[in-house]
Amino acid sequence: MYQPHVFTLTEDGYRGPVPSWRPGAPSVWLVDTDRAAGAARSLAPGILDASELARVEKLVFPADRDCYTAAHVALRLLLGAHQGVAPDAVRLTRERCPSCGGPHGRPATGGGTHFSLSHTRGVALLAFADAPVGVDVERVPEARVVAEISGQLHPAEAAELSALPQPERLAAFARVWTRKEAYLKGEGVGLAGGLNHEHVGTGPLPLDPPGWSVTDVAVPAGYAAAVAVGTAGRAPAEGHDPRK
Repeated sequence: MYQPHVFTLTEDGYRGPVPSWRPGAPSVWLVDTDRAAGAARSLAPGILDASELARVEKLVFPADRDCYTAAHVALRLLLGAHQGVAPDAVRLTRERCPSCGGPHGRPATGGGTHFSLSHTRGVALLAFADAPVGVDVERVPEARVVAEISGQLHPAEAAELSALPQPERLAAFARVWTRKEAYLKGEGVGLAGGLNHEHVGTGPLPLDPPGWSVTDVAVPAGYAAAVAVGTAGRAPAEGHDPRK
């Protein structure tokens, strides 16, 4: 399980370590968006671009606006620190979708850095790597949600869930959901790629789809998270294992 770096934001910005990673090993960062909300609101006008600020204004609930703002301010600060540029100078684009060719594939930036962002109320995760990467964080869902969606998963995953007692099923569903979404985001297709596309498993250890390494991420109680990094054409990383 990956132990993420904790991102700490102050009214003066970010003064922590610069993101770095070994080949094939993503650098994952955890943001407490509630704690960072005040500083993020102050910094956002000078950091976020027009489209991001417009997106904030469209969100109805203050908690959602704070979460989005803190996550995107953190993303630009970390990318800027890694690239050696001001956060407002970071250029964010979208790759072409591998399914339809439209401009809504993986988020991208210059300099060969791959990244992914996910947020839900209270928590955001950011992942950086030298290969395609996807990350996802979610609240552990209610039983109703699990019952409604489990049948859309890979048949083996649906069977695994149905065999579990109810108290264990919610956490297992949260594991497989975040693993699946992290992998699909890494592929650049998101949930449009289909929840039944690959078997990543509901148990304590994820199963790796071809060409990908999927790992759970340590997050606060009540949440689940995972990161997926592309491994196609890459020899296994030697030595350091950030998952321990």
